[in-house]
Amino acid sequence: MLWKGFQKPKRLACNLETLTATYGEFSAQPFERGFGTTIGNSLRRVLLSSIEGAAITAVKIEGVLHEFSPIPGVTEDATDIILNLKQVPLRLHGEGPKTLTLAVDKPGVVKSSQIRTDADVELLNPDVHLATVSEGGKLHVEMRIKHGRGYISADQNFDEDLAIGYIPIDSVHSPVRKVNYTVEPARLGQVTDYDKLSLKVWTNGAVSPQDAIGLSAKLLKDHMAIFINFEEKPAAYEEAAGIGMEMRNENLNRSVEELELSVRSYNCL
Repeated sequence: MLWKGFQKPKRLACNLETLTATYGEFSAQPFERGFGTTIGNSLRRVLLSSIEGAAITAVKIEGVLHEFSPIPGVTEDATDIILNLKQVPLRLHGEGPKTLTLAVDKPGVVKSSQIRTDADVELLNPDVHLATVSEGGKLHVEMRIKHGRGYISADQNFDEDLAIGYIPIDSVHSPVRKVNYTVEPARLGQVTDYDKLSLKVWTNGAVSPQDAIGLSAKLLKDHMAIFINFEEKPAAYEEAAGIGMEMRNENLNRSVEELELSVRSYNCL
């Protein structure tokens, strides 16, 4: 094999002391020199752009015709409310799209915990500030939730079946918020010319950091598979078996009479 003796990491280590539902620190070693940067950069790009998640893609606000309209009795205008709704982390179970509602008829601060959901939608942060309703005001909002990957523009979020009054908005579906990676020298025996890859992953809670790394690695593996134009064989086992066969003493297959031993040796046998 061309990669005989090629060093590859045996496992992914996780810092359990800092691990949470939204943050994780991971490391792997030893990599051959240069592979730490190659793997780290590839994982980071996939983590930030290609992990699927749910987001609000369109809203309908009672009394609002476009996103720049003021809302009577509400401190924020439609644009501010839409921006706040984009900050609400969601987990959508099953297939979408789904419709959520928000109905507030009394004064006070409106938070994401007041959004009405069903069994298929999970609000991951109930404390996101959405709006402030003044005395005599009200706020009624309908939201459409869909699955997606990465950034999707408002034009792409426009669907033919979207009801009148809905405003398509741009959406960020990636559950991964931030990824940092570093590469530093690693030691293996007396050799220090290897790489250690360290990753720090932040998510919104819709996907755990461990699962995010696993999904991104699987996606990279699936894309690389088409470039392999041969089938792998258990070469290491075959080579070891072959060497063992070659090193075997042929005298072991001969009878005692054929060994031409001395009389004393023959009598001992």
